[in-house]
Amino acid sequence: MILEKVISGCGTISIEGNPQVEIASICNDSRKAAAGSMFIAVKGFAIDGHMFIRTAASQGACAVVCEDIEKAHEQLEGLEGITLVQVESSRHALAIIAANFYDNPSEKLTLVGITGTNGKTTTVTLLHRMFTALGYSCGLLSTIANYVGNRGTEAVNTTSDPITINSLLSEMVDAGCEYCFMEVSSIGVEQERVAGLKFKVGIFSNLTHDHLDYHKTFAEYLRCKKLFFDTLPADAYAITNIDDRNGMVMMQNTKAQVVTYSCRKIADHTCRIVEQSFEGMLLRIDDKESWSCLIGMHNAYNLLAIYTTAIVLGADQQEALVALSSLRPAPGRLENMRGPRDISVIIDYAHTPDALENVLKTLREISPDRELICLFGCGGDRDKTKRPEMAAIAQKLSDRIIVTSDNSRTEKTTDIMADIKAGMDLSGRARSLFIEDREEAIRTAIMIASQGATILLAGKGHETYQIIGTEKKHFDEKEIVAEIFETIEP
Repeated sequence: MILEKVISGCGTISIEGNPQVEIASICNDSRKAAAGSMFIAVKGFAIDGHMFIRTAASQGACAVVCEDIEKAHEQLEGLEGITLVQVESSRHALAIIAANFYDNPSEKLTLVGITGTNGKTTTVTLLHRMFTALGYSCGLLSTIANYVGNRGTEAVNTTSDPITINSLLSEMVDAGCEYCFMEVSSIGVEQERVAGLKFKVGIFSNLTHDHLDYHKTFAEYLRCKKLFFDTLPADAYAITNIDDRNGMVMMQNTKAQVVTYSCRKIADHTCRIVEQSFEGMLLRIDDKESWSCLIGMHNAYNLLAIYTTAIVLGADQQEALVALSSLRPAPGRLENMRGPRDISVIIDYAHTPDALENVLKTLREISPDRELICLFGCGGDRDKTKRPEMAAIAQKLSDRIIVTSDNSRTEKTTDIMADIKAGMDLSGRARSLFIEDREEAIRTAIMIASQGATILLAGKGHETYQIIGTEKKHFDEKEIVAEIFETIEP
């Protein structure tokens, strides 16, 4: 594709060189530059891509896109034959260029995006499974994995970079996919990773405490979420949870058609839990009953969002409900492992105050007479303000608490645990154990559990690793629990 077409609509200020040069590939990592590449120099939060322009050019890049023309000239001094494009924003240009280079694949399938603090992974994963069950070929872009039809690869970020996104969407189009379901993070919106994509449906789940290490304030976090809906086109649908206090705030400036869902109020689509147990729950969705093996009010919201999306996309109500009832939980979301002494170990990704509260309330409601042990930690180098909040929630809703590590990264685990401990009063501390090694903490939780107890392992969910320092080590809670169960007398 010629450069002139690749940069169309990306906010070009000037072009120095040949606008007709053929572009063979695009990259924003100089290490990936090759003959015929276009290198987009993005100013990052820690690294300025302008400092790697010379490296990209020396590896064969024939074109460079930049914001800072003077830095680009310095980097290219003595080098000839490279077309230099100055733009208003390299970050925005990267997204538009990626869409152009891959021939705008988001316009060739039905792209559904969900944003919110909790429920994104469950919702997109189950939407992918549901529409696959309805007979469609589908793609998935999620925290856990990316799928092109039935072919999956492990994901790195909740919302990938624009080149990866458009490359995968292009693969989906080539593979005949009709739908793609995608998680849209607030950071992904703020960094314009989804700019240039055409969404047919945008879903809002909820907004609670998270990512304030990045956004600094809740107002900024909200603004970034809302920006996703502000940019939806008029022929799109904006589906929102009106039980969340920010549900209609998200819709204030959208051009899309607004569709509401609720478990407590009058809305376009509603849901009520009729009954539930560890095996699942009976739901009344609109005027029909449907059984699901998922449990908890938070999953009732997730399932209602899935159902609402299916309806706005033209699915038959009865077919949608049948497909809904066959859905299994996403990996690491309220996974139940039954062990000796009738112990239930629940593995869940809950890593925010709201998510932890939802899961603990669900477990307490289902088995009010069982002992409930909550094991959790908090990520290092991340939002510190949620640590005491999660401690207070665990203290309120659990019988016993075990505080441990959870991706401590470059922080000392003992410091993180001290931040958590600060959120407890004397009674909470008296019911708590502080065990730095997470495997030992899990073993302790199982050994001290009473007959028929429920143990929640919160925070890791689908993750099969622990990050301590800068090292990423294998750590699979399901494997650990299974091994411990084998050592226990029935």
